Parts: sequence; structure tokens; C-alpha cells
Amino acid sequence: MNRDDMILISVDDHIVEPPDMFKNHLAKKYVDEAPRLVHNPDGSDSWQFRDIVIPNVALNAVAGRPKEEYGLEPQGLDEIRPGCYNVDDRVKDMNAGGILGSICFPSFPGFAGRLFATEDHEFSLALVQAYNDWHIDEWCGAYPARFIPMALPVIWDAEACAAEVRRVSKKGVHALTFTENPAVMGFPSFHDDYWTPLWKALVDTDTVMNVHIGSSGKLAITSPDAPPDVMITLQPMNIVQAAADLLWSAPIKKYPDLKIALSEGGTGWIPYFLERADRTYEMHSTWTGQDFGGKKPSEVFREHFLTCFISDRVGVALRNEIGIDNICWEADYPHSDSMWPGAPEQLHEVLTKHAVPDDEIDKMTYQNALKWYSWNPFTHIAREQATVGALRKAAEGHDVSIRALSHHKKEAIASFTAFAKQVEGSD
Repeated sequence: MNRDDMILISVDDHIVEPPDMFKNHLAKKYVDEAPRLVHNPDGSDSWQFRDIVIPNVALNAVAGRPKEEYGLEPQGLDEIRPGCYNVDDRVKDMNAGGILGSICFPSFPGFAGRLFATEDHEFSLALVQAYNDWHIDEWCGAYPARFIPMALPVIWDAEACAAEVRRVSKKGVHALTFTENPAVMGFPSFHDDYWTPLWKALVDTDTVMNVHIGSSGKLAITSPDAPPDVMITLQPMNIVQAAADLLWSAPIKKYPDLKIALSEGGTGWIPYFLERADRTYEMHSTWTGQDFGGKKPSEVFREHFLTCFISDRVGVALRNEIGIDNICWEADYPHSDSMWPGAPEQLHEVLTKHAVPDDEIDKMTYQNALKWYSWNPFTHIAREQATVGALRKAAEGHDVSIRALSHHKKEAIASFTAFAKQVEGSD
């Protein structure tokens, strides 16, 4: 397949939330208590909610910046591309990167919305719903052909979470972001019946539960003094643990239509994971009592789990051992792993190297995403206008040059340690 003929939908991107996001969606009685974006004396911007301060972490928004500026120091909105927080500019960046569609994960509330969990559950629910309505109506609603909407969960209450899934499903939402390990966050585990109302709501509304790496707030590091490279290398290990937890959980067997996406976890590890799961079942199921109804764990995995990759050469090479219907592509804009704006070139290089046929390319780059998330952009845009080549033509003149933007002295390693401790303590 020619590079410019590909259609790309990313199932993992991110938003740096704009300062006015609560303006149109939160009841007036809560406005003064809501999280707010504060401009600090050093020029950085940070979200503040009660006594919690959440900086704009540099690795989260480095699109368009040179690698020398990557780090973990706080930064201001004037130091990141407007496409990180402005939906009109985001679409321009998507066009320039040849990307048709995107799922955008949250930033300051945490991937599971833990920040909003207060002792006042009515206020907490109002925050979650305000965030969801902003995301659905303003961010995704501004360009319905370009964004797959996804809701934050009511992580502290299974019944309320199920109700929110049902509420947003009426607005066309079929994706929920969730934690990869609720037990680590102080809630019942995936093995507890507590979450039964949520499983039912997900199945009833054909909603995908998206478990994102790091969404429990526990970073995979070996020791407190480990360099940041250790955490970055081990990030996918969070998702491996979540995959094992969920694969061996009762809901996977009880709800045949339950769908779970392993977000930003890569794919190269999956063939061995499935081999190990099958071996575990063969050797131990007689005493552990596991029963997959005559199927192997690997077969059940392919019925329930969606995976994604950026430019995973190993995963692409072993795509058929994973399951070609279980793989999607991600851009990870504007994070530091993102290939923007050169994603089509790097992706095409990997696909070409492994001689991936056109029908399999189409499945991984967009068709699987449409199917799993019950989303159809072609009711708003013609297919011939949705290709890499057509989108880039529409973006002619848009500045995608790599430019130094940081105003702050870089102290990345010291900042890494402080940030890791904050994340573990707050989310």
C-alpha cells in the first residue's frame, strides 16, 4: 500500500486541558471550588485543586519540540504546541500528520479521574460529568469526524460509574477510560463482585473499557534512585499485569461481549504472554479451578482484548500470533513516544519491511478501531478525503517545524524523582 493511501486512526492520544473547560458544564455553586489553571511566577502553568498541584509535565506535551527539551519540568502553555490544548489547532496538527481520527485521554485528572474523588460525592460526580460533557460536546463535538469520544469513570462508586456509562452512551460514547489496577488505588480489584454493575453497563452499551499504562498512579520503577530511563523502559509492564489480571478474572468468562483495550502498552510482548497463559492453564487449571469453556486463554484473549502499537517492529512481525483483528495503531500525540508529524513515514517503513498485505494494514490502521469503538467517521467525511495524502494536502502551509520553546532551565532527572513520588501519592 502506498503511504499516502493509508487511513490512520489513533486509539491513544492525549489532551492538555484548556483553562476554560469547566465554564459551560459545571453548576454555578461548584465553580469556585473547581480545579483551576494557575500561572506561576516562574512562567509555568499548573492545575490546582484544593491542596493538590498538577504541573504540565514536559514529557506529556513535547510534540514539535527538540529532544534536547524533553524532560519532566513544569511548563507553561506558551511552551507547548497549541494543538495540545486547542481543538482547532489539534485538527490542523492531525491533518499535517496524516491522522484522520483520535481517542484523547485526559491529563490533569488522571487517566481514571481519581483527582475528582472527594469526600463530597455529589461534587465529585458533578466534576466527572462536567469533564465528560466538555470532552464529548466541545472537544469531540467540534469535529465529529475526527474524534472518538471517551468518558472518565466514577472510579469511587461502581453503581454511579455504571450510570455514567449509560448516560454518556446516549450521547454516542462507546469508550471508558479506567485504571489498570483499581486495588492499587484503594478500590476493590477486578476479581471482586463489586464491579458487577459496571461490567453489565459496559456490555449493555457496547462500551470498551480502556486501561492505560500508569493509570493506577504506580510507576514501574526498580528503585527510588533509578534513572528515568528505567521507568520509561518499564512502562508497558503495567499493562502486562493488567492483562493477566483481567484475562484470569471472572467477568471475562461471564460476559462474552465484554471489550477491553490495553492502551499504550505495545504489542511485542503479547505472543509470549499468550503462550505463557496457555501453558499456565494446561499445567495448573486442575487445581486452580479455571475454566474457559473448552477454549484456551489465548483464544479468549482474542475475543475480548484490543491492543495497540506505535511502531512496534516485533509486534508487526508477529501480528498473526497476536490476532490481526485485535491490533490498532496509536500516535500518542503529544507525548514523547509520538512520531508526529512523521508517523505515516515510520509506520509505512515498518509495514513495508514485514510485507504486510493491504487488507491487514487497513484493519490495523483504521478498520479495527471503527469496529471496536462503534464509530463511523465516514458519515461526516468522504473516504477519499480521509487518507494520509488528502489530509496533508489540506494542511499545506501549517507549521510543523521542530522549534525550541522551553523558557525554563532543565533539571529533568531531579524533576523525575519528584514527579514519580507525586504520582504514586496522588493517583
